Amino acid sequence: MTDDFKIAGKLHEIKIIAVGRQIRELSILQKRFERGRWRKLKAIAEVALNDGRIRLAEVHWYEAHGIGKVRMKIKKYLD
Repeated sequence: MTDDFKIAGKLHEIKIIAVGRQIRELSILQKRFERGRWRKLKAIAEVALNDGRIRLAEVHWYEAHGIGKVRMKIKKYLD
């Protein structure tokens, strides 16, 4: 369920899913962005879709210190 979207508010209930070697795509992240302390996180957020709708969704992304959030995607809609 990857769509083009923007976060339309604050992220709630942020949880770490995986860190370092627990991340399946770690080698891809390190090649594309650079080495770092990578974490995979999830949260609940209102997202604004390209068609103008705003929906509540669970979003997942990767982040590392000094690099920021990358590959944010909608995992599932909650409304």
